[in-house]
Amino acid sequence: MAAPPASADAAPSPPPPAAAPDGPGRQAEHSEAASEDRSNAGSLDRLLPPVGTGRSPRKRTTSQCKSEPPLLRTSKRTIYTAGRPPWYNEHGTQSKEAFAIGLGGGSASGKTTVARMIIEALDVPWVVLLSMDSFYKVLTQQQQEQAACNNFNFDHPDAFDFDLIISTLKKLKQGRSVQVPIYDFTTHSRKKEWKTLYGANVIIFEGIMAFADKTLLELLDMKIFVDTDSDIRLVRRLRRDISERGRDIEGVIKQYNKFVKPAFDQYIQPTMRLADIVVPRGSGNTVAIDLIVQHVHSQLEEVSQAALASAHQCHPLPQTLSVLKSTPQVRGMHTIIRDKETSRDEFIFYSKRLMRLLIEHALSFLPFQDCVVQTPQGQDYAGKCYAGKQITGVSILRAGETMEPALRAVCKDVRIGTILIQTNQLTGEPELHYLRLPKDISDDHVILMDCTVSTGAAAMMAVRVLLDHDVPEDKIFLLSLLMAEMGVHSVAYAFPRVRIITTAVDKRVNDLFRIIPGIGNFGDRYFGTDAVPDGSDEEEVASTG
Repeated sequence: MAAPPASADAAPSPPPPAAAPDGPGRQAEHSEAASEDRSNAGSLDRLLPPVGTGRSPRKRTTSQCKSEPPLLRTSKRTIYTAGRPPWYNEHGTQSKEAFAIGLGGGSASGKTTVARMIIEALDVPWVVLLSMDSFYKVLTQQQQEQAACNNFNFDHPDAFDFDLIISTLKKLKQGRSVQVPIYDFTTHSRKKEWKTLYGANVIIFEGIMAFADKTLLELLDMKIFVDTDSDIRLVRRLRRDISERGRDIEGVIKQYNKFVKPAFDQYIQPTMRLADIVVPRGSGNTVAIDLIVQHVHSQLEEVSQAALASAHQCHPLPQTLSVLKSTPQVRGMHTIIRDKETSRDEFIFYSKRLMRLLIEHALSFLPFQDCVVQTPQGQDYAGKCYAGKQITGVSILRAGETMEPALRAVCKDVRIGTILIQTNQLTGEPELHYLRLPKDISDDHVILMDCTVSTGAAAMMAVRVLLDHDVPEDKIFLLSLLMAEMGVHSVAYAFPRVRIITTAVDKRVNDLFRIIPGIGNFGDRYFGTDAVPDGSDEEEVASTG
């Protein structure tokens, strides 16, 4: 069946990525916002380290593309400051909101430096650093002219869009993705591009008016005021505005005396009494920073990893599950691909046949409406046509991308997105490392593809990412060649309106999260890559799902 006409604006998916553990010494890069020349797709690009390749035997490869460096790289680890969707419990909700730290203080008091020191000392891999400078209001033409002459007060509470700040912080605390404006200080305007941030373990919000709004204060779990001598702040502001923002010394001093200093005395300094901790001397006060880090660590330790819905395995399989009818043909193909002696060529051939049948079966659950067409003989034919806008396929790398050709073969002009989710071997939590989705995906029926689903953890996070991008739950179809009952129950319990479609369901998952009797490591068998040292199922262990 062909999807309705649509422009295929999703770029080709990257090569099959490796499943490498996320150890402390790992080096990686990320990009906070995809550029416009990448087919209007993408939100967050996190890349894995390159793996050496040889001709024989083949080795796993990683997806590669140009990216911006992370905000902070320490001697121990890379700190991802674009955040990530955090772990979700069996209800499909976040087990606990992120810990939000507010950093207030005068202009050029060293708030950003203190924030970076806290991030590095925390040694938490996923942090969001949100700056109040991104939320200046859009100026009118008259205000633009005043700003050009240093006659507009950027240090007044009215200069900030508090409604947008509050809604953004609320979403981040809930683990949802947000779009954050990028402010250009040379032109006093917002850029056309906005950057995407994701919820994380810790959110640090810094700005001169961080404590100026009552609703905003209620969202902060810890409030820190950075107290720095006014002369030092003036020197820093002169250096910053002249070198980074293209201002002249007279204009900076004029603005400081007319707006900055009075605003500090009237609006900023009085908020010091609202702070839980005051940090004199800013970044030079390492004792205060150590105390802050100790308190945040104690809060984070209270968060326990959420359990999947394994307790529901004794229940009947959910009604949202549809299993392809086990005809002799289907069972025969399963026999071939499950056989450990099957050659790679035969494994690929019969896997593709099953994928095609699975896709065709899944398309029958799309909405259709009555329509009448005229045949070449001039007769009316009462038929059916697709009632949606268009269809988008999203593959969970790396095994999920093997299902893309089958989807393209039956859906004309289908758009394709990709998601890479891997488990941190130290924390046991699934983490989002790569995301590229077509534009305006919220209006589409989305076919989410992964070849095997064991615990359902990766599938659940992928569904959450789609929901974060405003895809309705009942428009998501999860397709997999093979699923374990545990994974079926986990996904169905968390997301009861997601349609789950597979060719077979196996009963058990062992202690290593392998489906039993299973199919083995689908990615290794399909791509002909080496098995991991312990012989585990990489797709099932690395993505735990």
